[in-house]
Amino acid sequence: MTGLLRLAHLSPRDVPLALAEQHRAMVVGERFEVSVDPGWPRARLRDVVTGAGFEVESIQRPGRKADGLVITARRSRTLADTVAPDMHLLVVGLNPSLFAADAGVGFARPGNRFWPAALAAGLVTVDRDPLHALHHHRVGMTDLVKRATARAHALSTVELRAGLERVSRLVEWLRPGAVCLVGITGWRAAAGRQAVVGVQAGGLSGSPLYVMPNTSGVNAHASLSELVEHLRAASALARCG
Repeated sequence: MTGLLRLAHLSPRDVPLALAEQHRAMVVGERFEVSVDPGWPRARLRDVVTGAGFEVESIQRPGRKADGLVITARRSRTLADTVAPDMHLLVVGLNPSLFAADAGVGFARPGNRFWPAALAAGLVTVDRDPLHALHHHRVGMTDLVKRATARAHALSTVELRAGLERVSRLVEWLRPGAVCLVGITGWRAAAGRQAVVGVQAGGLSGSPLYVMPNTSGVNAHASLSELVEHLRAASALARCG
């Protein structure tokens, strides 16, 4: 196990990126402990640690109430969220592929057209660099389900719906300008209703929601030019929202 990571000095909204940095420095299966301010709601803390790519083993208050909370967690084979306050757009993938999880970058598999489309849409300016996207363009990234799989169809409806609940709470907390969910089929399963691509009525936890086709290369129904237009529309929704 690595040593105790102390994050009590950070604003809660800065904790996700600090945990993402820790995730990148660890190997799959490695355990660590992190201490945070005692004011954290435990449910939100569990969401944030899970989103950072860790499996939560325990959340404890080891000493006095003022000493804070200590989380024991194990590094998962997945991606860490890159999220922060004041995001222009939060991009939500269905779940990381095993290739992407090992590469440390969402949509990294050769043939996936997310990054070419995002570059062409002017959403980002550096290829396959989620931290640059967040810091320079206020584009954050997370996943509906954190478990990495070879194919998205391996996900269960239960996982997708539980993941949507976590993402909804994340959106309610960080209030991005808009949310763009990549994968209409996954959205239908998670939301439990039929839907078409585009703006979704009611949004998501107070933010406008745009759902677009999957950018995977196996999705022959959507061309690169169409994916570019979807990302432009999602970005415009953020400006209007």
